[in-house]
Amino acid sequence: MNERSSVAELADSLRREVERYPEGRKLPSSRALMERHQVSPVTVSRAIAVLVAEGLVVSRPGAGVFRAAAFAAAPDSPAAPAARPGDLSWQEVALSADSGPRDLLAAPVFATLRVPPPDVVDLNSGYPHASLLPERLLAAALARAGRRPGAWDRPPTDGLTELRGWFARDIGGHAGPISAGDVLITSGGQGGLTVAMRSLAAPGSPVLVESPTYSGILAVIRAAGLRPVPVPIDAEGVRTELLADAFEATRARVFVCQPLFQNPTGAVLSPARRAEVLRIARAAGAFVIEDDFARLLVHADAPALPRPLAADDQDGVVVHLRSLTKAASPNLRVGALTARGPALARLRATQVVDSFFVPRPLQEATLELVSDPAWARHLRTLGAELRDRRTAAVAALHRELPGVLDAYRPGGYHLWLRFPDGTDDAALAATALRAGVQVTPGRPYHAAEPPAPHLRLSYAAADSPAQVAEGIHRLRTAYGELAG
Repeated sequence: MNERSSVAELADSLRREVERYPEGRKLPSSRALMERHQVSPVTVSRAIAVLVAEGLVVSRPGAGVFRAAAFAAAPDSPAAPAARPGDLSWQEVALSADSGPRDLLAAPVFATLRVPPPDVVDLNSGYPHASLLPERLLAAALARAGRRPGAWDRPPTDGLTELRGWFARDIGGHAGPISAGDVLITSGGQGGLTVAMRSLAAPGSPVLVESPTYSGILAVIRAAGLRPVPVPIDAEGVRTELLADAFEATRARVFVCQPLFQNPTGAVLSPARRAEVLRIARAAGAFVIEDDFARLLVHADAPALPRPLAADDQDGVVVHLRSLTKAASPNLRVGALTARGPALARLRATQVVDSFFVPRPLQEATLELVSDPAWARHLRTLGAELRDRRTAAVAALHRELPGVLDAYRPGGYHLWLRFPDGTDDAALAATALRAGVQVTPGRPYHAAEPPAPHLRLSYAAADSPAQVAEGIHRLRTAYGELAG
């Protein structure tokens, strides 16, 4: 049983028990609850926290946990009075003046964050399984960060100088063109994308994107009131002749790309096209937003990685985005934007208005994490684990669904599967979920009508290579059911 379901079950049991207690009565000790319910100390602590948040109990450090004096039944309790819904219909009129339903824009992002039931194999999420994340290392870094002098002082709006310096070296190299003064610490990759889009493109203007591309990029563009214009890619990355045509036709001033292990195709921008992308953008007077989201997810059997585009940019064309979230934890929402000149000033102004700054304790913990020698060891271990899951996925696809996988690169966390024309990828994803595996339909990765049906399969969130293979077996069952 997973931790989340154990917490919910224990909270339900305690909730029923507390209802029978007189006000002020003390609950059994944590040790007694552990022995009675056969759960861990963490489960007991979290279940008690649920009841405290509901107002059913109060926790008194050193004394214990007691039924609250003013007991209010939990919302799901039979004793709770039926709530009378108010008339919320006025909100439909009030919100109609906006550009449209935001839930439609956010639907693909919600889909990528959806946690499946325990009996469903997760081949959807882009976050590695908890067993692949450095939780002990993070806990130690957080503890050390809390003891740093001034850990709770207000940080510089651009971020801690030491952390900005680390990102500058990691992105551009020790003698590269990027300095700490060119770095802005952001709230994760998605937050950095939002700041960049709102800073560099005027409302209503076109933004060039790879096709297909990460659905979260399209959501950010549309939420900012911008218009995504697709530029097709192939195995070598964006097709530069079409990129030049798109700049000329649209007069766009921004191109968003993922040159390394592109999401969802896994493509890596070829050396010849790297120089062309920078030349074309410079000639168009446009920025290239380089979303370098997967650099820390390189597999153990991968060749040497190409440098970031930002490391070869002398003219301030590239605005580089890097995040540590995928390799560290979904909760370590710390990233960095790098830019130079007026572009950096614009990024800084947008972020400070939106959110002031990234919390200092989180920045301090991040600095402790990346400065620890164990961080490099974790990345090597993660690369080996991702390689093993990818190998299992490729073998299972060749065995179970031959022909759907064209090519792959040894990095990232996903595979792009091409199904026969006429396949409804949304229906296939829904059928797969009923068969016990969660995958992502290809349609949300396209800014316009998709040229063919696809699924994106992520192997990072599975708990083992064997579970990856089992998920693909269930996908084959679903495809057979859909195909009749």
